[in-house]
Amino acid sequence: MKLAIGSDHAGFEYKQMLLQWLSDNGYEVQDFGTHSLDSVDYPDYVHPLALAVERGEVERGILLCGSANGVCITANKHQGIRAGLAWVPEVATLIRQHNDANVVCIPARFVDEETARAITSQFLNTAFEGGRHQTRVDKISC
Repeated sequence: MKLAIGSDHAGFEYKQMLLQWLSDNGYEVQDFGTHSLDSVDYPDYVHPLALAVERGEVERGILLCGSANGVCITANKHQGIRAGLAWVPEVATLIRQHNDANVVCIPARFVDEETARAITSQFLNTAFEGGRHQTRVDKISC
């Protein structure tokens, strides 16, 4: 599975950790930045990642920032994105099963590294259930 990952400065260290972990586990991951702890504006990194997911250049995206709200709101401005904020692995499972989320947003200031890896694992290894959920997902786009 080809993935995209991005963050702002608050999510940078977790992005680096997840990037290495994903690579070690055989995933091809495109890093959309940021590339340091210097303060940045998260939309500058979210929009290119969201476009890559929309265009099918990558299958799914992972975004990190302090609360994950900013990156989630920004990603969801894109018509083809269904981004969900997950702070525990169970929520990552549900955003895949029920919402067919193609981007997970992780709040780096509110989870530990083990939880961030577990959220990512659940997001990547959970299938969309379809059925009654497909009808709902079909009604999301404006």
